[in-house]
Amino acid sequence: MRSGAKVAVIGGVFVVVGGVGYGAYNVLDGFGGSGGGTDGRSTSAEVKTGPPSKAEISETSEKFLKAWAAGQASDASQLTNNAVDAEPALSGYSDQAHVTKAVITPGPATGSKVPFTVKATVSFEGKSKPWSYSSELTVVRGLTTGRPLIDWKPSVIHPDLADGETLKTGEASTPSIEALDHNGKVLTKEKYPSLGPILDALREKYGEKVGGTAGIETRIESEDENTPDKTLLTLSKGKPGTLQTTLDAHVQAAAEQAVKRYSQASVVAVRPSTGSIRAVANNPATGFNAAMLGKQAPGSTMKIVTASMLIEKGLAGANQKIECPKTAMYQGRTFQNLDGFSIPDGTFTTSFARSCNTAFIKLIDDTKDDAALAKEARDVFGIGLDWKTGVASFDGSVPEAGGGEAAAQYIGQGTIQMNALNMASITATAKNGTFRQPVLVPQDLDGRQLATASRSLPGSVAQQVTNMMRQTASWGTGKAAMASVGGDKGAKTGSAEVDGQATSNSWFTGFSNDLAAAAVVQSGGHGGDAAGPVVAQVLRAGP
Repeated sequence: MRSGAKVAVIGGVFVVVGGVGYGAYNVLDGFGGSGGGTDGRSTSAEVKTGPPSKAEISETSEKFLKAWAAGQASDASQLTNNAVDAEPALSGYSDQAHVTKAVITPGPATGSKVPFTVKATVSFEGKSKPWSYSSELTVVRGLTTGRPLIDWKPSVIHPDLADGETLKTGEASTPSIEALDHNGKVLTKEKYPSLGPILDALREKYGEKVGGTAGIETRIESEDENTPDKTLLTLSKGKPGTLQTTLDAHVQAAAEQAVKRYSQASVVAVRPSTGSIRAVANNPATGFNAAMLGKQAPGSTMKIVTASMLIEKGLAGANQKIECPKTAMYQGRTFQNLDGFSIPDGTFTTSFARSCNTAFIKLIDDTKDDAALAKEARDVFGIGLDWKTGVASFDGSVPEAGGGEAAAQYIGQGTIQMNALNMASITATAKNGTFRQPVLVPQDLDGRQLATASRSLPGSVAQQVTNMMRQTASWGTGKAAMASVGGDKGAKTGSAEVDGQATSNSWFTGFSNDLAAAAVVQSGGHGGDAAGPVVAQVLRAGP
């Protein structure tokens, strides 16, 4: 925590309002003891075992909520299984978060869990505002004492609070921002939930640079100074600074809707000609920004890079005859195609459009360089070059590998790690011919140095690769997903196997005119079935 917690001195009134099995309490009622002694020992000679009973759950949660509501942090903490951490957090509720009045209403228990709602008032330097939220607690049996205890987690105090974080009310550490898309439309967390973590990060980095003044707010602060504060309640707004981004409100709205189809999905859209990021969306919409920070094998979408490398080396051509057998072995590892298909007499385009793994594996020996794919990814597509988008991002990784591991990389498996941002950028580079580092805010805002690739993709190679992507969208594995997308369009599907996961992750990347997008759906199966429709919905929203 950035500032130490002290024992609370509460000037207001805290109340617990009765739910099922609860009475009504306020600070004037007092609270008689901690229900078991401050040393945490059971008063019974016999140590109980097994799950807490309904009566124990009711009584323990009642006592805890009553003590917390009365501002008796020490008593409340002794009713948890971690009093050392619980007491400063409970004390800080009034001392640091400046909650001066609260009404806590418990609901009926579900098993050992007891939900409750909090209706509070936060007051700071003459400013007050109501604050409402819901949380829950769990009653467990103490491992050594056998007593029923509250399983202590910071989320008991507030559902968004985690270890290493604290609630604080005061002047904001950075001024707020009014974020705009590239056309001047306002972007808010309420309208575009996926942008929540991104807007918090942009505020932390650029709030002072764009001329805002700090307001007063209740927020979650992390002991990690690289983690942006999360605002929970604004008592006074201050003056927000205006920050223009490269996002497009219309494309962002489509992306937000598209990822809602699945419980875990991410998508990013990038403009190939400039590198401008037009949309970033995740489901779930809060917390980890998987679209820009995820690290997973991208499956056959990686064949865009592999095909570029093979064509550059003269080992393949779009119209060249390439064998696609059912299986192929390389240095002791056997690879096969989905459902064991083969293409007896097809071209490289056919193998790309139908996502034939074995056609790519059989060409490895001819490269005579196990590091060829890693070099292509870095030197042409800018992977791993420390991108500076404006917020934190993982910029992809293709480690140099040998033997069977190198073969796995050719088809996007093994040690390769990517996210939706990386794959959207790879598609944008193939379409444009030159890597343009993705950006969320204009470079001239802070003069940061953008990453640049050491060379462009030769024109004839870029043309062949994008034509193969066009065939994939026209009659290959991307046909169904891209049927509703207009303009000059291309695609590549991917299915990435993950150890311990019954169904592969679904990957899809594509372009339409001057917009590229990529998506991943966890356990979504074939790329065209799950991630494909997500990408198509985003591309349809483009210019």
